Amino acid sequence: MRVTLSLTDVTLATGAGGGGVTSLGSMVNLTRIYTRTGDQGTTALGDMSRTAKTDLRIAAYADANEANAVIGTALALGRLEEEVVTVLTRVQNDLFDVGADLATPVVENPEYPPLRVEQYYVDKLEADCDRFLEDLEKLRSFILPGGTPGAALLHQACTVVRRAERSTWAALEVHGETMNPLTATYLNRLSDLLFILARVANKAVGDVLWVPGGER
Repeated sequence: MRVTLSLTDVTLATGAGGGGVTSLGSMVNLTRIYTRTGDQGTTALGDMSRTAKTDLRIAAYADANEANAVIGTALALGRLEEEVVTVLTRVQNDLFDVGADLATPVVENPEYPPLRVEQYYVDKLEADCDRFLEDLEKLRSFILPGGTPGAALLHQACTVVRRAERSTWAALEVHGETMNPLTATYLNRLSDLLFILARVANKAVGDVLWVPGGER
């Protein structure tokens, strides 16, 4: 089976408009970063059709890309445990797969099957959630974002992923027949995992708990 890599995958990472990008299989060549092809407010989807940059699908994968950037910041600055780093490195690659899926309309019997999020992506996240949660104390209140730098950044990543999920569901309401709903499911589970990993990053200092107004 040959799997095509969406040109929009590269746009996610670089801001390239597609005109300076070629791809074959998993190999991507960036010949230039700016292309001027989007100067009229449109951009290319993975099937090379063009759509407005305000398209809900564009918003969805842009939010996923923003989440990836925040996760990258957490990895760079957060001093996270090696096991957490391993999981988040996989997640960063997964998020590019999510972006590729969101950017490529679903069609019947494509000549070259595109990259799609499958159930096993979700299964891995759920297994990660269960594994990391085992070592955490039960929650007694809602948690305030903060604590260690790593935890604060993972809380931020969690909120951006939740926005990406909302954007994806909004796009599914409009383009549902040509989209893969597992992209939204993946983002939902990822937000859960990031919340848990933020707690893991705060194990040494403890969770920062919400104190309701009447008790402050």
